[in-house]
Amino acid sequence: MSFEEKRNWAFLGATALAYLVYVAIILARARETAITEVAYAWPLIGSIGLAIGASIVGTIAAAMTAPDEADKKDERDAGIHRYGEVIGYTVSSIGIMGALILTMVEAAHFWIGNAIYLSFVLGAQISTAMKLVAYRRGLPSW
Repeated sequence: MSFEEKRNWAFLGATALAYLVYVAIILARARETAITEVAYAWPLIGSIGLAIGASIVGTIAAAMTAPDEADKKDERDAGIHRYGEVIGYTVSSIGIMGALILTMVEAAHFWIGNAIYLSFVLGAQISTAMKLVAYRRGLPSW
């Protein structure tokens, strides 16, 4: 398994963990108040920080397991990265369009903010998953 593949596994786990922690906090707070009144800004910021921190720790751990590979990136890695990012941007863009629709119908800020965050999380998760599939099966030949 290449360093880039290990790094992608770390990122996939970090973003999933951070989002699950965020959802758990929001749902716990929703027991006491209406969901649209839940204070979500700081948990959201903390979740993003958790994802970044966990991803860094995962990357460091991957580098420690194979220090000779940590700074190597080849043409295949670059192609896989581009492939996954295009898919992730597409998913995020579709989700952002949903948030835009929520804005136009004047939905509560809670729903708009969470739609945007979910769009980014889904984009990152699907992008990373597609990269991992490409590492195992190769890039599709369109």
